[in-house]
Amino acid sequence: MPKIAASEARELLASVPVVRLATVGEDGRPHLVPVTFAVHRGTLYTAVDHKPKSTRDLRRLANVRADPRVTLLADHYDDDWTRLWWVRVDGHARVLTDPASRTEPTALLTARYPQYRAHPPEGPVIAITIDSWTGWTATPNTPSGASESVPGS
Repeated sequence: MPKIAASEARELLASVPVVRLATVGEDGRPHLVPVTFAVHRGTLYTAVDHKPKSTRDLRRLANVRADPRVTLLADHYDDDWTRLWWVRVDGHARVLTDPASRTEPTALLTARYPQYRAHPPEGPVIAITIDSWTGWTATPNTPSGASESVPGS
């Protein structure tokens, strides 16, 4: 089966402003939320920011603490189905709460999102070590139906 290159998967992921983060709770129930993110050296970062929430101790944080296995999905839909694509990242996560460990991820997020420049994320950061990439695209340069599991980079 033809494969999507890891470099193309990374490029497609970087082209979207949000991804969907899937975690699993202690009860085995999946939990899916859209998140802003930044990728650097094989790690994807997302943070608890200032947008209205009832608490900063979010379910995704408890889920990561209970089971570090996570999946992220980026996709593009278009009525022209030759432009469809998706990229899935599988990895293992950890919650960073120490201010020193959050400095670099917060700087990466602030550089990527203008909205964070006036008010950088102050909450915990989830650091996801990328274990594999899987993707599919219908574009002419990558045959339809392509997928590959590629070690994180």
